[in-house]
Amino acid sequence: MTALSAIAPNGAGVSDSPTELAPAFSPLYQQIKGLLTRSLQSGEWKPGEAIPSEMELAGRFKVSQGTVRKAIDELATENLLVRRQGKGTFVATHAEAQTQYRFLRLTPDDGRSARLQRRLLGCSRLRAPKEDAQVLGLKSGATLVQVRRLLLDGEQPVVLDDIFLPGALFKGLTAERMRSYVGPMYRLFEAEFGVRMIRAEEKIRAVAADAAQALVLDVPPGAPLLSVERLSYTYGDRPVELRRGLYRTDHFHYRNELM
Repeated sequence: MTALSAIAPNGAGVSDSPTELAPAFSPLYQQIKGLLTRSLQSGEWKPGEAIPSEMELAGRFKVSQGTVRKAIDELATENLLVRRQGKGTFVATHAEAQTQYRFLRLTPDDGRSARLQRRLLGCSRLRAPKEDAQVLGLKSGATLVQVRRLLLDGEQPVVLDDIFLPGALFKGLTAERMRSYVGPMYRLFEAEFGVRMIRAEEKIRAVAADAAQALVLDVPPGAPLLSVERLSYTYGDRPVELRRGLYRTDHFHYRNELM
């Protein structure tokens, strides 16, 4: 077998900077995983497209098919790839039902499957406060796009979101563009701006609604809310979305699965 720390996706040597892929001591399948991830990040295979077969990839990287399979299995577990029986392996996309609400863990108390509706309240550009710029890895004063929206269960407001995005990545994102797009917001980001959300971290705390928040969420001032601050990352662990949400939990609860 060939040591993959010196093999690029096209088979060319990359020994000048092998540490960008994986440490030399990492298992071979992890090095293959790094190369596949780099191809995904570069856009070699677009969201929704099929990637080459395991046999083709094994020939390309000069490793066994089992090594490729193990790398693909991990990427599928991380929701970067999707296996379809009898059809092949595809690049995951936020258009798929199982990924549309991947980061939203709010569940109705009555057990039904809620499909929350979106209502856009605003989309504007502003200079990034120092704290937000730091979280997103930007220079203080860099341009942010702020999106404010409601998620509703029927006519009842459930979530008030303030979403902050790096302006340089989301040039051309406007309220009109968001209102005209009928699919999931993350699918818009993926399809129109080439930004895919890979993973997220959250901070959760209990808060009391102030007067303005109470008005928007249709609750009394001082009502208990769940404050959820989420930082979402794209490939290369690059932060690309800061989201501050206020959740009503009088008829919903936050559900997480611990492994």
